[in-house]
Amino acid sequence: MKKFFLFLIVGIFQFNVYNQNPILPVQAGITDPHIHVYDGVAYMTACHDSSIDSKWFSINYWVMYSSTDLVNWKLEYTLHPEETFIGKPYNQCWATDFAKKDGRFYWYFSQHNLAIGVMTAESPGGPWRDPLGKPLLKQGDVPTDPYDPGVVEYDGNYYIVFGVWNYYIARLNDDMISLAEKPRKIIINNPRGPYNLDGMNKKHPTDDKPYIHICKDKFYLSWGCFYAMSDNIYGPYDYKDAILNDSSFAEGYKEPTWPNGFRQGRHGSFFEMNNQWYFSYDDMSQTGNRFFRSAFISYVHYKKNGEIAPIRVDGIGVGQYDANKGSIEAEDYFNAPKMNIIETNDGGFAVAKINNDFFLTYPNIDGLSQKSKIEFNVTVLEKVTIEVHQDSPNGKKLASYRLHKRAGKDLPHLYVFDFPEQKKTTSLCFVFKGNKNKKDLLIFDSFLFK
Repeated sequence: MKKFFLFLIVGIFQFNVYNQNPILPVQAGITDPHIHVYDGVAYMTACHDSSIDSKWFSINYWVMYSSTDLVNWKLEYTLHPEETFIGKPYNQCWATDFAKKDGRFYWYFSQHNLAIGVMTAESPGGPWRDPLGKPLLKQGDVPTDPYDPGVVEYDGNYYIVFGVWNYYIARLNDDMISLAEKPRKIIINNPRGPYNLDGMNKKHPTDDKPYIHICKDKFYLSWGCFYAMSDNIYGPYDYKDAILNDSSFAEGYKEPTWPNGFRQGRHGSFFEMNNQWYFSYDDMSQTGNRFFRSAFISYVHYKKNGEIAPIRVDGIGVGQYDANKGSIEAEDYFNAPKMNIIETNDGGFAVAKINNDFFLTYPNIDGLSQKSKIEFNVTVLEKVTIEVHQDSPNGKKLASYRLHKRAGKDLPHLYVFDFPEQKKTTSLCFVFKGNKNKKDLLIFDSFLFK
C-alpha cells in the first residue's frame, strides 16, 4: 500500500502544466490510445493496465475519455468485459478503437489475440450493448490473429484493419457491425518493425496494432511508430520510416524503454483536430514498467514529399506551452483555420499562406510572469500587423505589432517588441491584419518570450 501511495503522489505531482505527457496521471494506467474527433470533441478509447506491480500484461477493461482541448480529459465510460460477449472478468482486454456514424457510436475491442467484438451506443456515456453477442471477427477467419482493430472513414465508407505481422482490411456494412466484404491482405513493400530493423526477419516483419489515417489524399498505414504510404486504401503500401529517432526525446523521456528499444510498443493512432495533426501512443518511460504504460500525444508534421517528420517526445505535450523552455514553434499551434504548414530549407517547419484575418491560437502558455518582450521569427512578405488577443480572435486585445519587410528577400528576421506583463497562465491568439487583396502576408517560424 505504501508503495502505491508513493507512486500516486508522484503521479499527481507530475500532472501539471509542465507535464501533460502522460495525458492522464501516470497511475491511471491508460494504454493503446485511439483518438477520433467529432464535432470539435476528441474522443479517446484505450485499455487499462491493471497494476504498477504487473509482471506481465494484465489489462482488465477499456475506457473512453473526451476532451475539447487535449489537456483536460473527462471519463465518459468504463467498458467491462462482463458487458460484452466475453461475459466475465477478463485480464486480456487488448486494443480498441471506435467510430461514430449517423449519431451512433461503435466501439470495437480485442479479446486477447482471439477475436474482435463490437459494442454500440447512442452516446459515449452509454448504455452500451453487444448487438451480436459474439465476435465480429474470430480466429480462423483470416490467416492472422484477429485483434487490435483500427477503424478509418473514407469516401463515406468505414474500414476495419487488424492483425499481426500481416494485416487485413475489410469494408464495414452500413450497420457497422458486419463486414461488407471478405478481408483482404495488405501488401507492404520492404516492411520494417521493432523486431526487423534490418529487414532480415521475415517471420516478424512488422508488429501488431495496425492503423490507417488519410492526409492530403495519401493513405498512411502505421504499426506503432513505423509507417508505410499508398495511393489506395487497400494498398500496396511502401514502407517509409519510423517517426521516432534518437533526437526525438527530451531528457528523461527516452529511458527506460522496451527490450527491443524505444521504437517498440508505441501502439496508438494519428488524428487531426483544428487543422493540426497529432500522434497518440504508448510510453513506459515514466513508469519504468512495460506492463503498466502511459498514453502520450505529440504533434505530427508532414514533409514536402508527404513523409512524416520525427516527432518530439517530452513532458509538455500538446495544447499547452512553457515560455521558459525557449522558442515556441509556430507550427505547434492548437487552432489555425485555413493555415498551411510548410517544410523549410533547414528541415524544420513554419506556418505559411497567412492572409488578412487569419489567426493562430496557443492556449495555456505558462511562465510569462517574468517576461516583458516578445520576439517573432518571421519572413515578412507584405506589410502586416500582428494583434495579440486573449483566448480567441474575439478576445481582449493585449498588444498590436506592425511588421515591415526588411532587406533580404524572403529571408526570416527577428522582430522584438514590448509585451504586457501576464500574472498567470495565458492563452494567446495571434490575429494577422494586412492588405485584403494580398496573399501570403508572412511566413511564421517561431516566437520567444524574454
